Amino acid sequence: MNNLIRYDIELFFKINRQWHNSFLDWLLPLLRNQFFWSPLYLFTLVFILINFKKKGFGWIAFFLITFAITDMLSSSVIKPWVGRLRPCADPFLADSVRQVVGCGGPYSFTSSHAANHFGMAMFAFKTLLFIPLAWRWILFAWAFAISYAQVYVGVHFPLDIACGALLGCAIGMGTAWTFNKKAGLPTLA
Repeated sequence: MNNLIRYDIELFFKINRQWHNSFLDWLLPLLRNQFFWSPLYLFTLVFILINFKKKGFGWIAFFLITFAITDMLSSSVIKPWVGRLRPCADPFLADSVRQVVGCGGPYSFTSSHAANHFGMAMFAFKTLLFIPLAWRWILFAWAFAISYAQVYVGVHFPLDIACGALLGCAIGMGTAWTFNKKAGLPTLA
């Protein structure tokens, strides 16, 4: 376990202190900001309503339930239970962290951004079966970019992101399976 934590911290500092440039210093704080990506999700919800009318309400409800479950488990259950400090809040590391944005709350494990976005990506991937598979993979690239930004700006360790992504994907698969079953869609797609 100590080796895993050591590698996690080493990778964090590579991303946060070595692999940076002025363009990413501008872009990645935007990417992790909810006001930047909220229009995309709003567009998705409006698109579903326009194209699927009343049937779209069920999809939207499950999409929002996915978000609520991932956020609640990550923020309210796992973070306080594990109690791992954010890199920017850790008294042993904070002075070495290149902090691009404010630190936020004290705890970092698991990343709620990663859990939320990977959960919504997995739910959409498994339920929007009319969208070509190649296009649905973009959802995970989007979730990865937002999650990577969390490490880049100094508020999460890579392990926080990886475990948040796993949590989100598991929840997204569960809500997608339930939605597909209720909607009469294939549950193994």
